[in-house]
Amino acid sequence: MMLRILKKIIPEKLFKKAQPFYHHALARAGAIVYGFPSKQIKVLGITGTKGKSSTVEFASSILEAAGYKTALMGTIRFKVGDLSRPNLYKMSMPGRFFMQKFLREAVDAHCDWAVIELTSEGMVQYRHAYIELDAAIFLNITPEHIESHGSFENYLSAKIKMKTVLEESPKKDKVMIVNADDKHAQDFLSTHLETVIPFTLKDAGYWDATEHGIAFTFGGERISSPLHGAFMIKNALAASFFAQHIGISAEVIKKGIEKVREIKGRVQMITLPESHKKKGKQNFEVVVDYAHTVESLEALYGAFPNRNKICVLGNTGGGRDSWKRPVMAKVAERYCDDIILTNEDPYDEDPMSIVMTMKDVIKKTSVEIILDRRNAIREALIRAKVSKKQTIVLISGKGTDPYIMEANGKKTTWSDAQVAQEELAKVLG
Repeated sequence: MMLRILKKIIPEKLFKKAQPFYHHALARAGAIVYGFPSKQIKVLGITGTKGKSSTVEFASSILEAAGYKTALMGTIRFKVGDLSRPNLYKMSMPGRFFMQKFLREAVDAHCDWAVIELTSEGMVQYRHAYIELDAAIFLNITPEHIESHGSFENYLSAKIKMKTVLEESPKKDKVMIVNADDKHAQDFLSTHLETVIPFTLKDAGYWDATEHGIAFTFGGERISSPLHGAFMIKNALAASFFAQHIGISAEVIKKGIEKVREIKGRVQMITLPESHKKKGKQNFEVVVDYAHTVESLEALYGAFPNRNKICVLGNTGGGRDSWKRPVMAKVAERYCDDIILTNEDPYDEDPMSIVMTMKDVIKKTSVEIILDRRNAIREALIRAKVSKKQTIVLISGKGTDPYIMEANGKKTTWSDAQVAQEELAKVLG
């Protein structure tokens, strides 16, 4: 609120120069108010364009299986001990005071570890400041938030800040876990930290990713999960190497990973409510996934190679990353048998203009525009019901996002998973 007021009364150039000082001052004030809580708890920070939320869940579950009490902060939810609540902020790192307050709550609840997502936007705005890390995980970097950061180089620089934060942390026995398969891995491997652990998908031994789930080997243990996609194996590996470093056995790591049966909004399977299962039979699959980058959308579609795919998508964030729209549309054209383009988060941009940019490049696949997102989901389910093939409905872009963001600050409460389940009950009931 204060920042918006200052933006109106301060010249633009001066405002931009003053922003970092403003953000840093707020971060310091928050740390002082809550007593620098990160000094009193171990903190694992996780960054990457994709996979942060899943890796946070895996790491927390493994730590709990090992007997540690954890706090968790991510895009999907906030958890302190046994108390969990959904993240309704549409931000993985909600704010400097929020971050410090969350860590104070974790300390007061006697948590051993806080596992947190670190985002590029949050790093630029110093939401990470005065948070002392014990460990960090780097997953991957692909083009994202380009308009917001000004360039891909600026986005990359913001991500690399996590390495600096870990390097400058006064904590002892610090460790950096790095996905060496990523082309930007060297930016994180080049460090004066004493312990850096690179990993690749080859470290999963004999691994498998099918339409029924994933399986891989770690420390001699065969680990299996109903979660989908080779990308999910990499996320699990990242958490596993971190856990192994702090002394957790492969047997306990297996227990922790296999306990994560579902990650909301991340290749989340939607089925009929229990109250409707006797009334209707579901002869097709429905998946809700966040997939808001080109790479994540391709990974989602590629995880179900032998299905007739009915795809519902829009393009996350009006006014930003407009370059993605035609590229993601071509990905959908390549993988999907039927495409329904719909509204996502247009903000102040015309939603029809957004989806038309996508429709115009789709030439070979059946495509229809249904701007009302509920109607689009319902239509996809109706088509799947009458399909004679083995069919899956893939609803992408929102995941657990709690609102559809529209013009003039309007936001409509939303849940892809809830709406899909409601419409599934109607279509099959």
